[in-house]
Amino acid sequence: MIGSGVAGGLAAHLLSRSLPVVLVTKGELEGGSTALAQGGVAAAIGPDDSWQRHRVDTLAAGAGLGDPEAATKVCRMAPEVVRLLARSGVGFDRGPDGMPARGREGAHSRERIVHAGGDATGAHIAAAIATAIRADGVVDVREWWSARELIVSDGGVEGVVVVDPTDEERTLAASAVVLATGGYCGLYARTTVPAGSVGDGLALAAWAGAALADLEMVQFHPTAIALDRRPLPLATEALRGAGARLVDDDGRPVMDGVHPLGDLAPRDVVARAIYEQPGSTAKLVLPAIEPQEAERRFPTVAAACRGAGLQLGRDPIPVTPAAHYSIGGVLADVAGRTSVPGLFAIGECASTGLHGANRLASNSLLEGAVMAKECTRAIVVGDRWPEGRRARAIERPAAGQGEGAVGQAAIRSAMWDGLGIVRDEAGLRRAERAIADIDPDALDATGLVMRELATAAIAAARARTESRGAHWRTDFPATDRRQSARRAWLRGEPFLVTDTPGRPHARRPVKEAA
Repeated sequence: MIGSGVAGGLAAHLLSRSLPVVLVTKGELEGGSTALAQGGVAAAIGPDDSWQRHRVDTLAAGAGLGDPEAATKVCRMAPEVVRLLARSGVGFDRGPDGMPARGREGAHSRERIVHAGGDATGAHIAAAIATAIRADGVVDVREWWSARELIVSDGGVEGVVVVDPTDEERTLAASAVVLATGGYCGLYARTTVPAGSVGDGLALAAWAGAALADLEMVQFHPTAIALDRRPLPLATEALRGAGARLVDDDGRPVMDGVHPLGDLAPRDVVARAIYEQPGSTAKLVLPAIEPQEAERRFPTVAAACRGAGLQLGRDPIPVTPAAHYSIGGVLADVAGRTSVPGLFAIGECASTGLHGANRLASNSLLEGAVMAKECTRAIVVGDRWPEGRRARAIERPAAGQGEGAVGQAAIRSAMWDGLGIVRDEAGLRRAERAIADIDPDALDATGLVMRELATAAIAAARARTESRGAHWRTDFPATDRRQSARRAWLRGEPFLVTDTPGRPHARRPVKEAA
């Protein structure tokens, strides 16, 4: 298991009941993007709700690229996953009836978001899973270790080369390798994720011969708090669900007349509306929430505001869009099975098609937990599908000898400028050239991964000549129904992902899409 967030940590915990598990994480067991997640877990547990409604909302947010089978599986399993997390020690906030309290976020038609500790859901989930793993004492946890290369033998993955805290390489043999390494929003200059979230799991998979998909689809959270720090803290969408409004410098509502759902419109719509404001910023005001109540309900946001000399519930909060969630990833089904036998990818590093072109709020922690459960089942029963298919590994490029900071900064700047909230061919080409011109000697191992992923994401964005969901091109502002298919890449060659149920490696050439 590589990664210890909600997907990797929960999968390791569940797998260890049946099989020996080694968990490799490049930080602390409780660290990573999951611990920073303020949003909750979406689940249709209310009397006025159903998994079918949840599915409809998920596919609507996906703007025509969502996979119906993935949406059915994940939304149907959502209530079960909430119960599983509760049994694993997550203390969800409760209402007067003793049931998990439900909130509403953008593009949801019902109140179906459950939280733990108000806006600290991710931290509560990460802590609960880590506590369960440590208490069991069964999982072999390797903190501050990192994965360097997947071992491909006889057409399948049979182990991983890792680096320990002393920078010594070691080889771990395995009957299955699970990537749960998070996304690649750390490629951007302005982001809400840890600096190390640069897509290393995706690069490992691609070098092992696996397909990547939907790399042009990056979700920008509209309301990161505009501070001079990295990563930017979030002003959770639940604030707007509780009545907060976005206003411009003159106090005029930003979202009036932009979308029927107003401040609770899909994230891509809200992000673009703020991006068009002077300085690409707006202010978040909470007219319906008293400061004391705001502090109680949103302690994480309140703490971030105090650090900037602001009081939540009293002062307008400056917000700006920032790269927040990678919709693209290793092409996989909901069980995490990839196009390479023995290799699984779960959580944000995977691309199942659930999110389509735009992730529905609070579906990410949910997807990670569902995939952990389904991946566990597949591995325990020995389902290393696809049988009869052999991977062909790619020689990993060599990293330079530099410290890497300058090259990494150049990549992040190029990505924000060229593959940001609004894109066009000229900007994408400039970003492509800027990254290609970086001196290879200025790139360390992390910079190498960043260059690989950034180059692939720009190619994917150039290939999608339309605007859809999180992918918005000013030179192609309309949605093209002929491009209503997910696009994946294998060894640099594109193909269209088919809708063949349960077979994420099924494909047809792009030229057949016309």
